[in-house]
Amino acid sequence: MQNIKSKKILLFLIVLVLFLGTFTGGTFFGYYNRPAIEKVTGLYNKEAINKPAQVDFSPFWTAWNTIKSKYVNKNSMDNQKMVWGAIQGLVGSLDDPYSVFFPPQESKSFQDEMRGDFGGVGMEIGIRNNALIVVSPLKGTPAERVGINSGDKILKIDDKATTDMSAEEAARLIRGEKGTSVKLTILKKNSEKPVEINIVREIIKIPVLDTEKKQNGIFVIKMYNFSVNSADVFRNSLREFITSGNDKLILDLRNNPGGYLESSVDMASWFLPVGKVVAREKFSSGEEDLFRSKGYNVFNSPAGELPFVILVNAGSASASEILAGALQEHGIAKLVGQKTFGKGSVQELIQITPDTSLKITVAKWLTPNGKSISDEGLEPDYKVEITDKDMEAGRDPQMDKAVELLDNWK
Repeated sequence: MQNIKSKKILLFLIVLVLFLGTFTGGTFFGYYNRPAIEKVTGLYNKEAINKPAQVDFSPFWTAWNTIKSKYVNKNSMDNQKMVWGAIQGLVGSLDDPYSVFFPPQESKSFQDEMRGDFGGVGMEIGIRNNALIVVSPLKGTPAERVGINSGDKILKIDDKATTDMSAEEAARLIRGEKGTSVKLTILKKNSEKPVEINIVREIIKIPVLDTEKKQNGIFVIKMYNFSVNSADVFRNSLREFITSGNDKLILDLRNNPGGYLESSVDMASWFLPVGKVVAREKFSSGEEDLFRSKGYNVFNSPAGELPFVILVNAGSASASEILAGALQEHGIAKLVGQKTFGKGSVQELIQITPDTSLKITVAKWLTPNGKSISDEGLEPDYKVEITDKDMEAGRDPQMDKAVELLDNWK
């Protein structure tokens, strides 16, 4: 009897050991094969908030854990910097040069620059085909004086290559204290050999516009930007045009990088009846906001009766394209020159944390007929190139073509 009881106790102990072994092994196996996100330590808020459906985040956390466990310089790793870098990569995957994430220091610099005057060289820059290029040099600035032109590529800023550099980062490197210099390595259009140019920074103050009277009743308004007060200055120049006795108009928007949408809508309103569409703002949802003429329409004549030519080139961007596109499509003016830059998108600055921000493209600008400015740019009615020989000789075949059209206007 005692023998039987001993055997039962032994059997119970064997079963218990097997059970505990199985439980422990299963727990051990499950622990090391749990989802990668559960293995991440030292972070909070790592679980997705309103996570998108059908997106597998496990590769990200697997990569995170691999870096944390295997990277040779573990002591140099900073979890927060890794998060900022991940967000920058996320934004970079959009292939949109105007959408940028700003970590703390960059966010502060960007907002400081938006508030005040800073030394610079005076040029608008952008990204085209993954290269940093000059959209346009600004009149009377160091960039213009050293011969930088629209379309030139910037290969280096000082000794830092611009490969994969955002336009915002490049702008921060180019800006600096007045009187200091920056070295730019430039590849000129139609050249194979880069050149190094040292430019001394200045406080950049740009004139809004200039006016000029030509023969045969031609009046020229040259606009350099669309600033806060440019609509008022433009109104004064139109008054000058009307009282001058001239009856033919050239609006020169070449190398005008744009600015405020409101200014371009206000300027278009001097030529359009009330309610005519100047631009469309299209969002990801497909919804559109329409910006319409205020109907000043001082010339009050059928479309095309005012002899009117607008000059554009590859340096005409943003608000320049909105104004030119509206007046072209409504039949008010003819465009002469080269295809425009194609910068027709709307960015919004969003706070991600108290000290970081995200500048993201939220909409596209369309012409009144629905043409995407960003995707296509504007094609001139009369395409006229300016060659290096023209510039060396001081010739302006685009202006010459505009004058010819106005002299023979029908």
